[in-house]
Amino acid sequence: MNLTSDNKKRITIFLVLAFGIAWITALIIFLTGGLENSQVLDATSGFTLAFLLLAGPYMWAPAIANLLTRLITREGNRNYRLKPEVKQAWPYWVTAWVAPAILISLGAALFFLLFPQFLDGAFQTVRMQIAFSGQDPDIMNIPQLLLMQSLFAILIAPLLNGIATFGEEFGWRAYLLPKLLDLGVKKALIISGIIWGIWHLPVIAMGYNYGSGYPGAPWLGMVIMVWVTMAWGILIGWLTLRGKSVWPAVIAHGALNGFAAISTLVTKGSPSPLVGPLPTGVIASLPFVVAAIWVLFSPKALENLENKEISAS
Repeated sequence: MNLTSDNKKRITIFLVLAFGIAWITALIIFLTGGLENSQVLDATSGFTLAFLLLAGPYMWAPAIANLLTRLITREGNRNYRLKPEVKQAWPYWVTAWVAPAILISLGAALFFLLFPQFLDGAFQTVRMQIAFSGQDPDIMNIPQLLLMQSLFAILIAPLLNGIATFGEEFGWRAYLLPKLLDLGVKKALIISGIIWGIWHLPVIAMGYNYGSGYPGAPWLGMVIMVWVTMAWGILIGWLTLRGKSVWPAVIAHGALNGFAAISTLVTKGSPSPLVGPLPTGVIASLPFVVAAIWVLFSPKALENLENKEISAS
């Protein structure tokens, strides 16, 4: 299967805009001190210019590209994929809400099983945070506290992070993915995930997610990021297609971002971020890889997704 001429044109314009806006923003961040030495805009909160640019034009570049591409190509307002479709697709909403936390937890557990020296079984990190807040950690039930924080992250994080993740998902999953479906569902999911990863590369090169002091920096981190986003993207893209809406993707991405750092509460020492326990590490991302493999090779997962109505534009 091949892309139609209209979709080739639309994809090209979309990618030029999504990458152009984001990477120009990244260049501005680099020229103004990068991520580590960015100008502090608010001393109390530590709010920086880099954070403002990342949360604004960088993360919203795909959404802006969606709208501008439609305008430039006169595509119109069809199939924004904003209709919730909850009644028909509620299982995929539930999956989007809870699956990232489950997969992140499994990945962290795998990492600590392989590298037990980094597991903070005495909860020293949490105890220090409690003491720093002025409370007595000795009178608190720390495992119960961690459980409550985890449940809060699972229930609330998708909502709190939805505003930020919508900027990406309205572009990648609501616009690019359907255009790529002419290539077949499997190829569309894989390619869109890889493109999503490549889009991150300028900030990865500046130390986002992995820092800058690791062997092979920044190239190894950039390769791993593309690998990880391909796995994430396959799962999130599948939820989008199954849910026939962008909202499961927004929820899943928000859940991923909101729960990702929970493992740091039980981590001691300095494990390599390239490995884990965060889901951006190779080992900790393996549950997402397994989920992606299931999506790609399970006949049931892809059943009826070859329907051309999904990619109508």
